[in-house]
Amino acid sequence: MKLLKNISIWIFAVVVTATVLIYQRTTGPTYPKRGSIEIDNEKISFRLLRSWENEKEEIDRKGARISVTVENKEILGEIKYKRLGTTDDWTVMSMLRDGDDLFEMLPAQPAAGKLVYEIFLYKGAKVVKLTENPVVIRFKSYIPKWIPPPHVLLIFTALLFSTMTAVEVLRRGKNVFTYTTLTVVTMLVGGMIMGPMMQKYAFGAYWTGWPFGGDLTDNKTLVAFIAWVIAFFVLRKNRKNRFWPLFAAIVTLAIFLIPHSVLGSEFDYSAGEVVTGK
Repeated sequence: MKLLKNISIWIFAVVVTATVLIYQRTTGPTYPKRGSIEIDNEKISFRLLRSWENEKEEIDRKGARISVTVENKEILGEIKYKRLGTTDDWTVMSMLRDGDDLFEMLPAQPAAGKLVYEIFLYKGAKVVKLTENPVVIRFKSYIPKWIPPPHVLLIFTALLFSTMTAVEVLRRGKNVFTYTTLTVVTMLVGGMIMGPMMQKYAFGAYWTGWPFGGDLTDNKTLVAFIAWVIAFFVLRKNRKNRFWPLFAAIVTLAIFLIPHSVLGSEFDYSAGEVVTGK
């Protein structure tokens, strides 16, 4: 009976973590813009990129491939783009066809540089714009492939242990301090060490949160980590304390519900440098 109860608790924690993971993967300004339109009763679904990682070597940088699957060969496409935050004129290009895809390449930008683009599909005299508002795509520098997987795994492992801590608090279990310690360690390595490594490779700076900038991802990681550090030291002195570990778990869950990359780094084309908090 006790084993079944423990399994149920872990299943609950895993479901909460997986739900938040799915939410994080489908929200925020850097995840693909999805939708569908109809042309003469023909439904066309699309997935437009809002983030692009440049190739490692500058000579290999061909830009971001923007494509829409359109099987009907009578339908043509056009894309227009310009640099975000500038007075540039729109550059307009006819999209090329590659099998069932209409595509075009947006030029590579410096780290944190952003382009805004729109796509139009044509069939005879009928013109349909894919999205109501222009799509913004942010470019980032090359990140070694070994960094993102452990970073993401540790961050969501921290959320899992955070959830388990809250469950232990509410059911007055004996493992509150153990799960608190595991949360601090995984958040330290995944968020406070590997997070800045990701940031450095992608946008050229280890830390762009407080007090140096307004990067919300850095700031919310810092807030969660501080809450757990306080909970850890409080529990070292008083293992019966229930407020701080529960408070830290609530703060962590609330922070994970903030979409990823909001108020992130952005290249200021007029100043020629990366700024944060946009």
